Amino acid sequence: MPTWSEILKELHETTKQPGVKSPVDFVRRKYLKEVSDLTKRNTILYASCWTSKPDVPPSFLSISDEDLQGLMEVIHGLSGSELDLILHTPGGPLEVAEAFVSYLRSKFTDIRIIVPSVAMSAGTMIACAGDKIVLGKHSFLGPTDPQLIIPTKTGLRMASAQSILDQFDRAQQECKDPAKLSSWIPMLNQYGPDLLIQSEKALEMSRELVESWLSKYMLKEDRKKAKEIANWLSNNKLFKTHSRRISREQLEKIGLKIQHLEDNQKEQDLFLSVFHATTHTFTGTPSAKIIENHNGRAFIKMFQQQPFLVQRKT
Repeated sequence: MPTWSEILKELHETTKQPGVKSPVDFVRRKYLKEVSDLTKRNTILYASCWTSKPDVPPSFLSISDEDLQGLMEVIHGLSGSELDLILHTPGGPLEVAEAFVSYLRSKFTDIRIIVPSVAMSAGTMIACAGDKIVLGKHSFLGPTDPQLIIPTKTGLRMASAQSILDQFDRAQQECKDPAKLSSWIPMLNQYGPDLLIQSEKALEMSRELVESWLSKYMLKEDRKKAKEIANWLSNNKLFKTHSRRISREQLEKIGLKIQHLEDNQKEQDLFLSVFHATTHTFTGTPSAKIIENHNGRAFIKMFQQQPFLVQRKT
């Protein structure tokens, strides 16, 4: 199996080949084409550099409305109803994840979500809209409890919708004691009047989307199991933190249909080669987000001093 260092070696060797302008693009696309040739399925890579470039603003790396343009670009010209989506993302807004899934499902009836490393938050929700999720021993998903951006006196901060609700419940109880009231007032004054309603609706929407996608695709009308999984994934009290990684074993135990990446050695080699080549693209170029199909049609977002877009086609 090609490792990260072996792909790096291949990149160095590719620089010696005449006519190759971008070794990282050449190698990454080579493996995307090979995996599609092997599976006989459409293959799309969706990845951002969130684990490679921590200095890039998180909002720049998240799933966004702009990504729909990228999906339109790379789906154009594809035939067939089967898709393998290679997914590496920190997540993003619920509303965008809903549109992301809606568009993919309008184009493909059989979707596998391949997670070669990590797909968190709304990325996990998108994975739950697949017919199967392909995970390696090293692959992880994350909790789906929604996060809200809260303006405070010290700036914007992210907070779990469930934690906000829990904090208000605690405040109601503790404020019955006049001695504790003065400690709570500064905290509560930072929050807008509709924050509780926003938190409740965001949590409800997260659960409803995952439940509906699971029961429609992966679990085929098993609404009871779909609801159980949706509630489990969004349980902030269980996972404690939104950044917690959920292992393949835990996901299988709760009832998700997980295909082991190691079960097919050829597929594992090629999917991981795509991922390693993608990480080298992020570390060696200004690329911050890549949406690309197996034919080399791509929508690549770059980040330098100012973000800009380039389209690369072979």
